[in-house]
Amino acid sequence: MQLKEIYDFLDSISPFELQEKWDNSGLNVGLFESEIKKIYLSLDIDNELLELVEPNSLIITHHPLIFGGLNSLDFAKYPSNLIQTMIKKDISHIAMHTNFDKTHLNRYVFEDILGFNVQNSEDYICTANGNWTKDELINIIKNRLGVLHIKVVNPKDNIKSIALTTGSGASMIDEVCADCYLTGDIKYHDAIKASAQNMMMIDIGHYESERFFADVLYRHLEVLPILAIISNSKNPFTYLSENIK
Repeated sequence: MQLKEIYDFLDSISPFELQEKWDNSGLNVGLFESEIKKIYLSLDIDNELLELVEPNSLIITHHPLIFGGLNSLDFAKYPSNLIQTMIKKDISHIAMHTNFDKTHLNRYVFEDILGFNVQNSEDYICTANGNWTKDELINIIKNRLGVLHIKVVNPKDNIKSIALTTGSGASMIDEVCADCYLTGDIKYHDAIKASAQNMMMIDIGHYESERFFADVLYRHLEVLPILAIISNSKNPFTYLSENIK
């Protein structure tokens, strides 16, 4: 199957024009006229994944491999070292990032994984109303997302509305109207701001909240006459035991 045919299909289910101006979704590595034998789905590209991928394949990821300008191709540094391997093996790469967040991923994690009923969804933010205790909500996140260490800002005992943005969404605090905001990569100053605005926040992890990308996309690719394989990259973080001294 030609790379351009796959690209057009992806564009039909989640238009690339929906991506943010700062994003780099779309074709990152490859030639539209290339013949693709297999598709691999992953959150990111890493060395371990590239060892598994067969030549003349396409990797579709959530995060773009090329993010920002490349001033040089120093094959000793990231991402040039990965690009070198991809060129040698004739591996192409398409990213579906902020466009897929808007059309699929946020809602899927909110409804299918966490089990909340979406009552409002605007771009990156899904919200639901209900009644939860702090402990109930934390247990849902730990059990369904696999978050090992829970960081909470301004904890509340009674929660009547929840909002979620997968990945790193703390910059959208001012757009959230909810008692509790679930997102990843919460920084110190984000926590200060949330506390000052009486908003509870729970850090659900960047990898943990977006690792379902491949599962969501796979369902759509089943109609194509080409084999798609879920082969997710690994979480770059290692969580050490709290008992270590």
